[in-house]
Formats: sequence, structure tokens, C-alpha cells
Amino acid sequence: MTKETRGGFGSKIGIILATAGSAVGLGNVWRFPYMAGENGGAAFILVYIVFIFLLGLPGMVNEFIIGRHSASNAARAYDKMSRGKPWKAVGLLGILCSTIILGFYSVVAGWCLQYLYASIAGEIIGDADYVRNYFLEFSSGVVSPILWSVGFILITHLVIIRGVKKGIERISKLLMPTLFILLLILVVSSCMLPGAMAGVEFLFKPDFSKLDGSVMLAALGQSFFSLSLGTACLCTYASYFGRDTNLLKSAFQISVIDTLIAILAGLMIFPAAFSVGASPDSGPSLVFITLPNVFQQAFSSMPIVGYVISILFYALLAVAALTSTISMHEIGTAYFHEELKKPRKTAAWIVTVAAVVIGVFSSLSCGAYDLQLLGMSMMDFFDCITAQYMMPIGALLTSLYIGWGSRVAVVNMEFTNCGTVYRRFFPIYLFMVRFVCPILIVIVFLNQLGVI
Repeated sequence: MTKETRGGFGSKIGIILATAGSAVGLGNVWRFPYMAGENGGAAFILVYIVFIFLLGLPGMVNEFIIGRHSASNAARAYDKMSRGKPWKAVGLLGILCSTIILGFYSVVAGWCLQYLYASIAGEIIGDADYVRNYFLEFSSGVVSPILWSVGFILITHLVIIRGVKKGIERISKLLMPTLFILLLILVVSSCMLPGAMAGVEFLFKPDFSKLDGSVMLAALGQSFFSLSLGTACLCTYASYFGRDTNLLKSAFQISVIDTLIAILAGLMIFPAAFSVGASPDSGPSLVFITLPNVFQQAFSSMPIVGYVISILFYALLAVAALTSTISMHEIGTAYFHEELKKPRKTAAWIVTVAAVVIGVFSSLSCGAYDLQLLGMSMMDFFDCITAQYMMPIGALLTSLYIGWGSRVAVVNMEFTNCGTVYRRFFPIYLFMVRFVCPILIVIVFLNQLGVI
């Protein structure tokens, strides 16, 4: 299958918005702000940015090089650059990892759709106990959570079957600006509340006394997971890049967008929370239990404003989730389309059905039934094997592959666009990929396992 027949992105802005959308997700909204606030505020953000340069940027460029050079799905991409060596397994690992993530991620994405509907219908208005019980009852249900999850996967499916340019690129050009607009509206509304500046200070006032080993590890881990390294997503999207795409510049722009959205999410959450004396939690409890009550209290004197803010917030979450699920779906779709010689619609259905099966079991394990693997709920099990094992291993092997398993001349050609850009930076990049990135990824891996 030639590059012409598989299509590609039609514009540079499409490349940036689509690839940035793959990195931007629910973790930007509920994980980064909380971690920054609890680990020294601006001090944590500064350390995070350092690790973006040390690990995030080189890691993204690694996958960009593999994807663009091959102009094919992730498995074939590693096979092409390795000239028959068994590196193809790394691409297959990424495809499997992304499909699993798509399955259980769609469960949480479905919760976002349910809460968007509930906000419009006014169903989550009540005291803290009511909001907490609402979430627990809904998430542990049988039918409703599954329907919302399957619905979200089908929305993703409809985008994917339209192809790269007419589907992924076109929807990304709509979703990413929408995401920014929603965020800015919510940030302004949050920062105008009484006492909001305490939340801004909490997020941005550097507290270097908190910078210890655990904070450094947290910032390192965030820089790794925030950019979706090790899932073959970046490699797959890069296979649709044009030959004139500046890989390092694109990676830098995407990192800036991803970090900016995460910081704006903090400016949305902390000022509102501090204005009512709430202490934000981390994870799903933040966005499905804590924040609905925060919005009610913060805008109690203007109920209609609180009503609108709640709707905009869950619309924001749904948009952020969709940009991620689209990228994860495309990884498997591209593989089955090219390797099995299936029409794109058929390939997309294979991924959709697999994701639905994983999503159904994940959803049912959230309280409806006692579905466990290795002592964990299936939802936690899928999260564990992808985040703790598959992603770090995939990223580590990719870095070793580019640094030691590929021809330096080919890597140089892709990095510098045949010697036209950043030629002086290539030795630095190669050193980072060969030595610095593998060490940092091993640290992330060991930290995830609780070894350090």
C-alpha cells in the first residue's frame, strides 16, 4: 500500500492540532493540576518542563521519525526501519496497548457524556452527599454506564471511518479550538470568584522546599504519560506527515499546547475550589464528585451561571476525551487496514468491537459485578498493565531502537529533513536518545512498580 493511497494530513495546522489532541486528554484536567498544586506549584511545573526537554521531546521525535520514514502502520513501521529484525514486536505492543486503553478509557469518557446530559437536565444539583451518591450509583450500574461508553466509542468510530484528512484532521480543527474556548471561559469565570487568587497562588507560587525525590519522580512520570509515549499513537500519526514537516518543531509546539492546556485546567479548578474552601482531590473523584459541588457553592448567588458552567465543564471533558480516543482508535485501524488488506470501515469495526468488549468488562467491574484479574478490578487491571508495563517498555525499546538499532544516516536524514534543518542539534538528540532517555524511562518504569 503506497503512501498516496493511504492519505495524509492536508495542512501543518492539521498536523499540530490532531497530534496535540492525541496527547491532550482527561489526565490534563484532573491529574496535572492536582500534582502541580500538591508538589510545589510553579516549582513542580518548572521541573516538569525540564523533563519535557529531556524525555518528552526526544521521545516524540523518536516516534515521528519511525512513522514518517515508513509511511505505514506502527507494526510495519518498525519492521521497515529494522530491515527484518524483530523490532516489529514493538509496534505490535503499541497497537495492543492503545486498543486496551481505548476500551477502558471509553468508560470514563462515557461518564463525561452522562454528566454532560445530567448537567443539562439539572440532575446533579444537591449537597455533597447527594453528588457523591449520584456518582457511586451511576458508575456501579449495569446498563447506563455501558450505553454511554459504547456510545462514545461509536462517536469515535464515525470520525475514524471518514479517514485522516476528512475525519481526524477536520474534527481536530473543530475540537481543539473548542477545547481552548471552553477552557478560557471556565478559567475567567473561576478566577473572578471571591477568594480565587488563593487558588492561583496555590498553583503558581513556587515552593522549592517541596522539591524532593518524590516530586522529581512525579514530574518525570507526568512528562512521560502526558505525551502518550509508548502507545504507537505518535508513530501512527507521523506516518501521515508530509516530507516537509519539521519534526522537532512540531514536537515542541505539541508539548507547549499540551502543557498550556494542563496549566489552564489548574487555573479553572483551583480558584473555584479555594473560593469555597474545598480541597481538590485527584482522579475521578475530583471531576465527578468534588467539582459539581464546588460549582454549586461558588455560583450559589447566580444559579444560572453555575448551571451553565457545569454544562461547559463536562462538554470540555467530553471534547478532551474524544481527541484522545480518536488517536487510539486510529492506531489499530491503520494496522488492520494495511496488514489484513481490509477496507478502512471493516478495519475500524474490528477495533471498535474489541474496544467495546474491553469497555463492557471494565465498566461492569466498577461495582456492578466482582470481575477481577490478579486481585484487581478489570478496570484497574487494564490501567495497570498499560501504564505500568506496556507504555514504559514500548517507549524504552523505541528509544533503544532509534539510538542503537537503526542506521544513523536514516535517523539523521529524518531528523534534519535531509540536512535542511537543525543539523547542529542532531548530535545532541542522538546522545539524549542513546543515554538520557533510556535511563529516565527505566526510572519511570521502576517508580511505577514501586521499586523506587
